[in-house]
Amino acid sequence: MRVSREKALENREQTIDTAARLLRKHGFDGIGVADIMKAAGLTHGGFYRNFASKDELAVKASEHAIADTIALLKDGLAQQPQDPFRTLIERYVSSAHRDDTGSGCILPALAADAARSDDPALRAVFTTAIRFYLEQIAGLSSAPPRAAGGRHPAAILSEMVGAVILSRVIADDRLADSLIAAVVEDIAGPSPESKSDED
Repeated sequence: MRVSREKALENREQTIDTAARLLRKHGFDGIGVADIMKAAGLTHGGFYRNFASKDELAVKASEHAIADTIALLKDGLAQQPQDPFRTLIERYVSSAHRDDTGSGCILPALAADAARSDDPALRAVFTTAIRFYLEQIAGLSSAPPRAAGGRHPAAILSEMVGAVILSRVIADDRLADSLIAAVVEDIAGPSPESKSDED
């Protein structure tokens, strides 16, 4: 049965959206096309009408995932204009981000997988994501009052991503939470609440 152009585009977007979630959760090699299509509520045969390969889907899904993450972060920053740098750090290095692998940033979820890929298009998506974060960190950490103690944005980003990865590996929730709290304080300084408690 032939589907309309509009329905075909809808199916394509549904596949990309589903893949963006499942690939972040399972890794590029941890789930196959058949399972992605099933989760999207579509037939396996329909995949090849929209994508040349799973590698192409991985690129499109990664683009979709980082676009969603950027939109969420920008929304969060707009809601907390008084201290956007701390907001960025606290939203990224958080138990919520740690626990929701399917909806989080592609860097802690898939960078190790992408590093093994020889696909320049996939690497370009991750490079774009890294550049976005570096620009955000550089701009926000240099705004008055100065945050981050003059540290290089690349060092801050590496600590942020590493904290999320390590906190996901730890089986002890208390230890994982303490790691997250330590990294947030290391990057953004003591929280306003802890400062007021000391006064």
